[in-house]
Amino acid sequence: MSDSAPRPHADEEWENLLRQWREQSAPQPRPYFYSRVRARLISKTTAYQPRRTWVRWPAYAVMLGIVLLLSGDGATLPSADRDAPPETPLTSR
Repeated sequence: MSDSAPRPHADEEWENLLRQWREQSAPQPRPYFYSRVRARLISKTTAYQPRRTWVRWPAYAVMLGIVLLLSGDGATLPSADRDAPPETPLTSR
């Protein structure tokens, strides 16, 4: 448990502190702040518009090829003959 004694004027101190905060004026940004932010945003959005980035990075094209090769559709692998006899399992001697 806390051993601190209640302060007699704690509510008044809080009210004074809150009153001081309310009386402070709101901080104003530096001149031309918003125009600089807007100019920076416009320059970043219009300067670089990536199109077909996978062409610039050959790793994407290689990974796409690997995924298509291993996708399991069997387009690149020869199919087994349906009339072929099943393989016989190896038996231990």
